[in-house]
Amino acid sequence: MTVSVVLFTSDLRLHDNPVLAAALRDAEQIVPLFVYDTGVHRTGFDAPNRRAFLADCLADLDSGLRTRGGRLVVRSGDVVDQVCAVVRSVGASRVHVAGGVSRYATAREVRLRSALAGSGCTLAVHDAVVTAVAPGAITPAGSDHYAVFTPYFRRWTEEGARDVAPTPRKVQVADVASEPLIGRTEIAGVSAGLAEGGETAGRRQLHAWLKSGIAGYEDGHDDLAGDATSRLSPFLHFGALSAAELVHLARGEGSSGAEAFVRQLAWRDFHHQVLAARPDAAGEDYRPRGDAWRSDKQEIAAWQEGRTGYPLVDAAMRQLAHEGWMHNRGRMLVASFLTKTLYVDWRVGARHFLDLLADGDVANNQLNWQWAAGTGTDTRPNRVLNPVVQGKRFDLKGAYVRRWVPELADVADRYVHEPWKLEGLDRAGLDYPDPIVELAEGRARFERARGV
Repeated sequence: MTVSVVLFTSDLRLHDNPVLAAALRDAEQIVPLFVYDTGVHRTGFDAPNRRAFLADCLADLDSGLRTRGGRLVVRSGDVVDQVCAVVRSVGASRVHVAGGVSRYATAREVRLRSALAGSGCTLAVHDAVVTAVAPGAITPAGSDHYAVFTPYFRRWTEEGARDVAPTPRKVQVADVASEPLIGRTEIAGVSAGLAEGGETAGRRQLHAWLKSGIAGYEDGHDDLAGDATSRLSPFLHFGALSAAELVHLARGEGSSGAEAFVRQLAWRDFHHQVLAARPDAAGEDYRPRGDAWRSDKQEIAAWQEGRTGYPLVDAAMRQLAHEGWMHNRGRMLVASFLTKTLYVDWRVGARHFLDLLADGDVANNQLNWQWAAGTGTDTRPNRVLNPVVQGKRFDLKGAYVRRWVPELADVADRYVHEPWKLEGLDRAGLDYPDPIVELAEGRARFERARGV
């Protein structure tokens, strides 16, 4: 009986999974395998919130496989060693895996291919599983990737997302030993408000979003208090939802909001194709600006803890700590504040985000941080977002600030984004810090450093 191994990585789903579909076509039995990879642990990438979200995803994947007559096989250790052990145990002729773009993922593929070479087992790497359009599928003349989003989006739209793969009705799994799954409750340090993970939860969120959220996305996605984003990013990060399927479903909805949402999915693909071509961008400036970054530990700690004295910045940072997630407008603002108002290295912020975000993705996190810092693909590298102006524009009544900064719950609307303007008894009773830096001072310092 022929056997193939499905190595699940960032594709923890049954719906629209080309890796799983190919393995089921390829063999009579499969081994749906997930490895708790000690190599990932050594990178520091498996932060508590992502481990907890992953635990939900794996439990849900196992449940879905069991309803189809199968089960998830779990191992822990070096991913290559564990895959090879399973291959030998069941006599597998092929290992299927989703293609990755990080340096770690591509090195894993190289190691797997080499280790399997003498065993009579081949490695099949499937592109456009993590993204809607495969990294490198579209390139400009004279380059291996697009460095500017708008021309990329034009070609991305012309290319179109791949077709949706069929969802299996039955899965027959070869007889092989498995370790127990790790449950969310076994993981320490998880944010109290972290959302439930897994394909079932993701599809529930997706269908609710398509029904009542996506049509208003174009007008409402920057409304911080309205919380009108999809909140699907953690499911996309773990592959509990398919980016390609989301493109097709959104375009089927047919509104301007849906097109605005699809554009965000294209941004995600854009960053993946940049990192695929420039893997050093995970830690090095894509476009160096000669920055001599400051490193004030007290200011960095104030930013991390949400006590900068700028209410919108603090609200967003506190949301991150509580939920392991942050509104996109908040992400742009706090990144601009750290890198330009405080003039602190973007890598400090990117690391803090990776320590907390359930959707912490190397391509999107690192390249979005560089975009905000002006060392990435932004065509306006010296723009500075003003937290007071942003608050008055995207949280006019201060509802978002009051939700996350309860010290300001009773402050009048006109002062909620500028509490330092309060006087007398109103100010004396306020348990909230003064700004750690004047905005004009921070901007002037940044512009001097950049030579603007």
